Amino acid sequence: MAARLGAAAFWVVAGVMHFVIPRQYEAIVPPRIERWKKEVVVASGIAEIAGGLAILPDATRRGARWWLLATLVAVYPANIHMALQPERFPKIPAAALWARLPLQGIFGLLTWRGTR
Repeated sequence: MAARLGAAAFWVVAGVMHFVIPRQYEAIVPPRIERWKKEVVVASGIAEIAGGLAILPDATRRGARWWLLATLVAVYPANIHMALQPERFPKIPAAALWARLPLQGIFGLLTWRGTR
């Protein structure tokens, strides 16, 4: 139960942050889709909140697992973009940008365990 609540809280908070500090999320949208950065940030925030909430009921937990793992895959290009273009993110150490890449795997594991 603790893993489920932790995963749900993680995703809901992560999604809410898209609306609290949207410019920070807009700044990491890769150039190919930068034209729609506001829409991408809103959509990914909603996806994370919806997935986090869907972890809680037994009936939707399995679907939430795949929804959230797909969300991680969908946002991974932003992490790659940041690591490959560190000059665009001068306030973040380059090592931290690279560290974000495997961190996504940890988020995936948290999601998997929280949706069992």
